[in-house]
Amino acid sequence: MGTVKLGIKNNIVLFSLLIIINLFVGFMVGLERAILPIIGEEHFGLTSVSAALSFIISFGFSKAIVNYFAGQIADKIGRKRVLLIGWGIGLFVPILVIIAHAWWVIVFANVLLGINQGLTWSMTLNMKIDLAKSNQRGFAVGLNEFAGYVGVALMAVISGYIASTYSLRPEPFYMGIVIVLIGFLLSLFVKDTNKHLQIEAQKKKNSDVISSREVFKRTTWTDKNLSSISFAGLSTNLKDGMSWGLFPFFFISAGLTFNQIGVIVAIYPAAWGFFQLFTGALSDRIGRKWLIASGMWVQAFSLWWILFVDIYALWIVGALMLGIGTAMVYPTFAAAISDVAHPEWRASSMGVFRFWRDSGYAFGALLAGVLADMLNISWAIGLVAILPLLAGIMIATRMKETLV
Repeated sequence: MGTVKLGIKNNIVLFSLLIIINLFVGFMVGLERAILPIIGEEHFGLTSVSAALSFIISFGFSKAIVNYFAGQIADKIGRKRVLLIGWGIGLFVPILVIIAHAWWVIVFANVLLGINQGLTWSMTLNMKIDLAKSNQRGFAVGLNEFAGYVGVALMAVISGYIASTYSLRPEPFYMGIVIVLIGFLLSLFVKDTNKHLQIEAQKKKNSDVISSREVFKRTTWTDKNLSSISFAGLSTNLKDGMSWGLFPFFFISAGLTFNQIGVIVAIYPAAWGFFQLFTGALSDRIGRKWLIASGMWVQAFSLWWILFVDIYALWIVGALMLGIGTAMVYPTFAAAISDVAHPEWRASSMGVFRFWRDSGYAFGALLAGVLADMLNISWAIGLVAILPLLAGIMIATRMKETLV
């Protein structure tokens, strides 16, 4: 293995580069976070909320499926190659949005965005976990997610400002082409982490080679810890898919401007990203279980808060709380999965978890659209909030502490 060592400090250059790369990965999602639902309504005449949210459904399902296979592919061809492929696919996303003549082109662009995110975000996450020591995983994941969601927030604000100053399309999406090119160039300098992974696997007493089918079963339902985390992850992103799709409509109906909506929509992922700097490290100290359970409950409460207040400043407080609740669970999910899964199938288990977690985007948008069309947007937000509440109860009653 030569001089290869585990630990963030021992791999600080590569670790820092991966943080910067994931900032650009987050930029890709933030680019359309505040404005794409409104583009569907104003540029393509969509009147059904379900139709307007179809781009999130396509994004969620494609990202979820790619997440599932990304770990297996990376185990075969290496993390770096998967990262570069992800950026190559991402280049088509802003181009398609710019030239789109029909809504189905936007939907297809978001299929490609889901593939881009599934490959690039998965690899930056797995590579940081490969580099970190076992008692640094929460901190490592927290830094990764901090960078990604700060990227989402920054670009949501910037794209909202550009849309208000110029137009909803194409001006904001010119930045997307630049983002992809920079992300690809930075990724060329990444060194693969396969040797770090081998070191960790050798430290385990016994090999634990199992089939992909068995990994799926354990992560989905047979292992109480892994399956409880997977359901909580799905509930978290189901809430996020709903928020992504319905918040712009909810706040427009309240009379807010594009700039004000951009601020609220940005504060949520900004808090989500920023507080992961602390919650990931906190989970390395106090454990994973109760941080996840309480974070799920904070998310549910925050949605109901946003629903029942009617003042701009209080909506900002609600978005902040929603971000904090999500930050409590997001890095802790991945750290807990890493605690339980053996290094030889950890990337595959992480892929299954991320499959269920990111399918929540699609289920959230689908459920929110149906509820909004059948009832109204407020009822949709309130009912979706029940899922994080139930997930927190499952974590509290079914999951055991994984940090040892």
